[in-house]
Amino acid sequence: VMKAKFFTLVFFIFFVGLGFAQEIKPKLEKQGDLIKATYYFDNGKVKEVGFFLDNKLHGEWITFNEEGKKTAVANYENGKKTGKWYVLANGTVKELIYDSNKLVNVRNIDSTETSPI
Repeated sequence: VMKAKFFTLVFFIFFVGLGFAQEIKPKLEKQGDLIKATYYFDNGKVKEVGFFLDNKLHGEWITFNEEGKKTAVANYENGKKTGKWYVLANGTVKELIYDSNKLVNVRNIDSTETSPI
């Protein structure tokens, strides 16, 4: 009987504790016609920052890893992928070029070139 009460107490504490674990909610700020959105990792560091226009991704979006290093810079126009994107993958920065939501070119950025990452 004592073991059953102990396990019930441990079970209760564990699952009630999980209920209080908080996910950090995104921060949304109105900036003119745009809404700036900032998303966070559980450790409180910024995960992603970008803008919405009429509930669609719009403008520059930047993604970070948990250490705060940029891992991607992307561009949207009214929800469609556009322009140059830069993505860090396996230690290499890749430049992706989109036109009207279609990927038209991919290349590795040479270490002598500058990129926003």
